[in-house]
Amino acid sequence: MKQLKKATAYYHLPGLFEFYELYKEFLPLFREHREFFYDWCEIGSVYGAPEDCIWGGGRIGDGNHDPEEVLALMQEYGISARLTFSNSLLEERHLLDRKCNSLCAAFEKKDQTRNGVIIHSELLLDYLKREYPGLYFVSSTTKVLTDFRQFVKEIKRDDFLYVVPDFRLNKSFEKLQTLSEQQKDKVEFLCNECCWFGCKDRKECYKTVSRKNLGENCPDHPCAAPDAAEGYRFSKAMENPGFISIEDIKNTYLPMGFSNFKIEGRGLGSALILEFLLYYMTKPEYQLHVREKIYLDNTLDLF
Repeated sequence: MKQLKKATAYYHLPGLFEFYELYKEFLPLFREHREFFYDWCEIGSVYGAPEDCIWGGGRIGDGNHDPEEVLALMQEYGISARLTFSNSLLEERHLLDRKCNSLCAAFEKKDQTRNGVIIHSELLLDYLKREYPGLYFVSSTTKVLTDFRQFVKEIKRDDFLYVVPDFRLNKSFEKLQTLSEQQKDKVEFLCNECCWFGCKDRKECYKTVSRKNLGENCPDHPCAAPDAAEGYRFSKAMENPGFISIEDIKNTYLPMGFSNFKIEGRGLGSALILEFLLYYMTKPEYQLHVREKIYLDNTLDLF
């Protein structure tokens, strides 16, 4: 899975199950009209989890598209599919869950393009390494790795092909520059986080999501961030000190040797996901063309 083209940005996109219909329209467009898109970017993976997956984390999964169709679409375009199984509160008894095991078995058997799992729990990691060795593993941003030394320690682990640090390490350039080329290849930056940069409760927020995915009846995490009631706004994310723009990617991260960039958005609507695809991947002069192809050439309801 090592990326060989150092001048290429590999995007890891949200909504494997949640936005299947959008990707079914977008991927043919990306292949057939490559001139619409920046030549320095590719799709590294699409990630997500279906609804009612107790191993799920990060967000409450609500995608319900057939896993075989999802896998077939990703395999057709040579794109790695990732299961977001980043629940941090799993116990031994949860490892026997039939649905989650069935998904791992299906994802492992596809041998054209290797698939992976985004993971938090060490218990689950040990189990998946033993039961599904054909999968690769990504250390989840839900670990909230804000301490650079802990982050480096995570990178050095052979268990993980990629490690997603907390977005507040995104601009730690002096420290990031000290990483070796091999270590840089494993870093996957979260680009468009809207969470308050000063948040101290991020781990607790993720734990609440984990509890909900386990079926526990618990209240939502009380967010103390300013303007929390507004929800996600791409315009607000762009003002976040940890935001990574396309200019940052082209002019800073790629020249430094970093290649992998994660776009968040599983819990958002497909219309906003399209805006991410336009901003991060589409040349400005062709953005209207892509919108028209998506909106007008099919009956996809993006709202």
